[in-house]
Amino acid sequence: MEHYASVRGEHVNPVFEASKDDPPHYDDGFSGNGYSNAEHRDLRPSVVSAFGHNTLDRAPNIDFYRNAGSVSGHRAIRPSLQELHDMFQKVSVNLSPATELGASLLITNGGLSIDDTVDDRDDSDGMPTDDAESVLPPEEKGGFVKFGWIKGVLVRCMLNIWGVMLFIRLSWVFGQAGAGLGVVIVLLSIVVTSVTCLSMSAICTNGVVRGGGAYYLISRSLGPEFGGSIGLIFAFANAVAVAMYVVGFAETVVDLLEENNAIMVDQQNDIRIVGCITVVLLLGISVAGMEWEAKAQIFLLIILLVAIANVFIGTVIPATKDKNSKGFFNYHESIISENFLPEFRDGETFFSVFAIFFPAATGILAGANISGDLKDPQAALPKGTLLAIFITGITYLGVALCVTATVVRDATGNLNDTIVEGMSCNFSAACDFGYDFSACATKKCSFGLMNNFQVMTMVSGFGPLIIAGTFSATLSSALASLVSAPKVFQALCKDNIYQGLKFFAKGHGKNNEPIRGYVLTFIIAVAFILIAELNTIAPIISNFFLASYALINFSCFHASYAKSPGWRPAYKYYNMWLSLFGALLCCVVMFVINWWAALLTYGIELLLYIYVTVKKPDVNWGSSTQAVTFISAVNNTLVLSGVDEHVKNFRPQCIVLTGAPKTRPALLDLAHSLTKNYGLCITCEIFIGSRTDKLQELNTNLESHQAWLRSNKRKAFYAAVASDSLRNGSLSFLQAAGLGRLKPNTLMIGFKRDWRAAGAAAIQGYVGILHDAFDFEYGTVVLRISQGLDISHVIKEMERLLTMEQQAESEDLREGGKGLFRLSRKSSKQVLTTKGPATLPQSAEMAKVNQRLVDASTQFQKKIGKGTIDVWWLFDDGGLTLLLPYILTTRKKWKDCKLRVFIAGQPGRIQQDKEEMESLLKKFRIKYAEISVVSDVSVRPSSESMKVFEDMIEPFRLHEGTKEMAQAESLRKDSPWKISDAELETFEEKTNLQIRLNELLQESSRAAKLIIVSMPIARKESVPDHLYMAWLDILTKNLPPTLLIRGNHKSVLTFYS
Repeated sequence: MEHYASVRGEHVNPVFEASKDDPPHYDDGFSGNGYSNAEHRDLRPSVVSAFGHNTLDRAPNIDFYRNAGSVSGHRAIRPSLQELHDMFQKVSVNLSPATELGASLLITNGGLSIDDTVDDRDDSDGMPTDDAESVLPPEEKGGFVKFGWIKGVLVRCMLNIWGVMLFIRLSWVFGQAGAGLGVVIVLLSIVVTSVTCLSMSAICTNGVVRGGGAYYLISRSLGPEFGGSIGLIFAFANAVAVAMYVVGFAETVVDLLEENNAIMVDQQNDIRIVGCITVVLLLGISVAGMEWEAKAQIFLLIILLVAIANVFIGTVIPATKDKNSKGFFNYHESIISENFLPEFRDGETFFSVFAIFFPAATGILAGANISGDLKDPQAALPKGTLLAIFITGITYLGVALCVTATVVRDATGNLNDTIVEGMSCNFSAACDFGYDFSACATKKCSFGLMNNFQVMTMVSGFGPLIIAGTFSATLSSALASLVSAPKVFQALCKDNIYQGLKFFAKGHGKNNEPIRGYVLTFIIAVAFILIAELNTIAPIISNFFLASYALINFSCFHASYAKSPGWRPAYKYYNMWLSLFGALLCCVVMFVINWWAALLTYGIELLLYIYVTVKKPDVNWGSSTQAVTFISAVNNTLVLSGVDEHVKNFRPQCIVLTGAPKTRPALLDLAHSLTKNYGLCITCEIFIGSRTDKLQELNTNLESHQAWLRSNKRKAFYAAVASDSLRNGSLSFLQAAGLGRLKPNTLMIGFKRDWRAAGAAAIQGYVGILHDAFDFEYGTVVLRISQGLDISHVIKEMERLLTMEQQAESEDLREGGKGLFRLSRKSSKQVLTTKGPATLPQSAEMAKVNQRLVDASTQFQKKIGKGTIDVWWLFDDGGLTLLLPYILTTRKKWKDCKLRVFIAGQPGRIQQDKEEMESLLKKFRIKYAEISVVSDVSVRPSSESMKVFEDMIEPFRLHEGTKEMAQAESLRKDSPWKISDAELETFEEKTNLQIRLNELLQESSRAAKLIIVSMPIARKESVPDHLYMAWLDILTKNLPPTLLIRGNHKSVLTFYS
């Protein structure tokens, strides 16, 4: 985006244009985007003021390292390496003395005027969560509400961890497991959550954390595949958790209504009515903004703290007779001794009791889920979450042990069940206090740790406070989940991993509230409240949360294992193996809680992972998956380099001289068919000219052409070099391409169709490439298609027409206004024909030629119909001529084609030669449809064929035999590349062989889908280049697509196991 700067009072573009000769103007101040020059934050002094001399270099500054769309500061554009390298050379060469003086004054007066900051926020959606590193107070940034570690993390996590379990089921857990195993259950839960928190702390301190909580942490660590799969189920789990917590609240309210005979309809429908009303009220608080939601959380926390304190106070208040009859006797050693050991009943086990308790500990991500609303997530999340785990863990243990030390397991609640003088009692510790609850041995009692879920209410100093605490615990958890689900879902949608969900990415208001996400969460919560089958859903939701914990732990382990230089967490108290242990522990706990729910969770996650992998979202977050892939690739390459090559493992590794990949699609498609998924394919482009002149074009094409290969699903690499000639460029590839065993062994090149019109240097260069390939022992493949291979001129024309169409549409929109958006889009042809003389359409004949060329060039992209691949294996080159067509027949596009093998034979032993070849192919395990022995290869070609060849080479002959000696010598000196009569006579037999082979090919293989022919070799400094090109031309003339193949004469086939 351009802006005005105070440099000579003229319009300045902050982004340097390399095509200009003047040095760029850089400005320490900036305007626009909400900042004036006076308001701009102080920057470190430039190198000019630091070192006192003129330079474009800049001092290190944080603004150079910001992302686009940063809300805490503007991204700065440092001078590029090309600017620093080339600028003063351009100034000194191109500027006049007066201009140089002016430029010097400009540099001296006010320093080097380089824009330190550039408004490049066009890549951002402008949402405040784009950059969570905040250095400005909230009021200076448009009123965004940002929370500190206490209100934003500690309070939320404590409220989410303290659930109804604390008041309703904790006493039952310790009644079943006893104080000893009960403490183990709580500590095991704390271990799982603490290890997860340590892993989360390491991840969230390894860079700026934005909104999205667990999804953001996992996706940025393991990539979009893992993040996208877990993000969706994590958001859904939070949405359903709202229903679970609200139903828990509604059940308590309905119980109170039932006690007071105030039931509205019936118990189940009353739960639905109260639940729906509650969700509406919670939605109103959430939509009102995070500020109101935070105030509600503080209010609920106060109630909860008072209720917890009420339990501790109640245990020291002397018990009444009524409480004695219900099993409460204050603190006594005999009670804690009796309740120390486990007493599992009703089929319960340690693991089943643990499965019931563990969901109470799964609120540790409540703070992380609103990471985008924290002032400093990197500091707040580790500190707040760890402290919340510690406080809530101590609370659970304290409350449980207090109750276990004061209440017996079974009590009748009957005031008359006292011990009469003379009676013996040894049923429980209650006997020591004058109560006989032995009746509980034969019938189900209603009180005690094992039987009464309202033990906390009985023990407390004031019972209604426990009910208020239950309300607070359920509502606070529901409110936290109602806020978490939309926030996580919004972050997922903003990344556009699931394109159909982009609608929910939009935020509203100063705090970017996900109103649409709130409405969706509300609908899901109400739906599950109305279904009212939450007992079945609960284990699945718990497993969804545990799957998130497992992936957070695995993310930390994976990033540590990758040892990427970018993994530098500020939080040091973590261990990669502890994180791996935490991940495995979470997986084990998932199966402990519910094995079928665990399998279902893994199944859903796997399906989502596959979906995201197939869709390949266009994101790159520098995940540890990429780092580990790189490490594996390097290690495997090194391992391969220490292993000798074996013929059984030979596969074609191709250098393909395509130029720009899309300009010769037939050559690329055939190479891709040979190497797809199994071999190396490098598409090569050579820029002819000075390296300095071609450098920018070369660098630009590297990324764009590789992206084109990827988008067109061509599993190949793109490489380019700048060279003074085609041959020298290809020589660079032949010598340096590849790495270790991942080194090309086959050169693929298109036939030079215009060789007769090309200059001698071009022919020498083309044939020289083939000579170089033979010198470096490459297998060589030349593809010829009658219509040609190069469609670059067609592509340029298409791009020109597309540009004109876009310009025409832009003009129409400017002229017609918004109303034109309702019109259907015109085709390229319609737009062009309505614009008068803006373009000259191609002639019909030229259009047909181009269409035939395009059709021929794309023929290998379609499935090849039934037919044959004819292999003329005339010379033993190690087997490459036979192996390549066999590989083609294993590909899906070519599977309907059968191999026909043609060999040269002697007239007297045709059958013997055929049987020998059949035996060889059988040992090679290569299927074939037919073997033909050609016995008349040595027959002299027809006069018509000879005439065609003679006409072909006529312009390149010396004809020294018909000239005087002096004139002949002069011609030989002026045109040493021409074919002499002596050379033509020397290679007459070889020439006749190529002509005769073409006749045989036209007789036998005219209907083949593809022809493979052994390629003739031209001996260096012996066969003239033009004669060799004539051989290749006459050999493949007027044939279907033809491959000339010559292996490096090392075996690529074997019949040994």
